Amino acid sequence: MKTLYILRHAKSSWEFEELSDHDRPLNKRGRNDAPLMGRELASRGVLPNLILSSPAVRAITTAALVGKELGYDPDDIAIDDRIYGADKNTLLEVIQESPVELESVMLVGHNEALTEFANMLSPEVVGSIPTAGIVALSFDCESWYEISRENADFQFFDFPKNYE
Repeated sequence: MKTLYILRHAKSSWEFEELSDHDRPLNKRGRNDAPLMGRELASRGVLPNLILSSPAVRAITTAALVGKELGYDPDDIAIDDRIYGADKNTLLEVIQESPVELESVMLVGHNEALTEFANMLSPEVVGSIPTAGIVALSFDCESWYEISRENADFQFFDFPKNYE
C-alpha cells in the first residue's frame, strides 16, 4: 500500500515586484494557512516518509511549515527541480522514482499541474486545488511505479477555507 499527499503551496506574495516567480515568498495568509493544514494533517495521523518539494521559495516554505507541524525535520525535505513548471506526466515520473520502501510521500508543488495530476490518479474528481489544499490518495500496490487510477482509493481533499 502506498499513500500520496498532493499539497499545493500556500498563498504567495506579489509584494516584491523585483523577485522572480521562483523567489516569491508566502504572504501573511500563506504563513498562517500552511501550519493550519499541518495541524489538521497531524490530527489525522499523517506523517509522510518523504516530503518532496518544488525548489520555489513558496513551495519549500510551505513544505517546511507543514512538516514542522507533523514533526518532520525540515532538513529532510527533498527538492526536485522538475516539480517547478512540471506537467502532470512529469509529476508522475517524479513520484514513480520514489524508493519502493517508502509507504507515503508528500508532493509539494504548483497548480494547474497538481490538480491535473490529482485528477489523473484519483477515482473521484478533484476540483481545483486551492493554495495550501491537499489531496490524499492511497494505492493498492507494492511499488510507486505501479500507482494508477485503477488501484487508487480517494482518502480526502482538504483546504484552509474548511476551517474559517
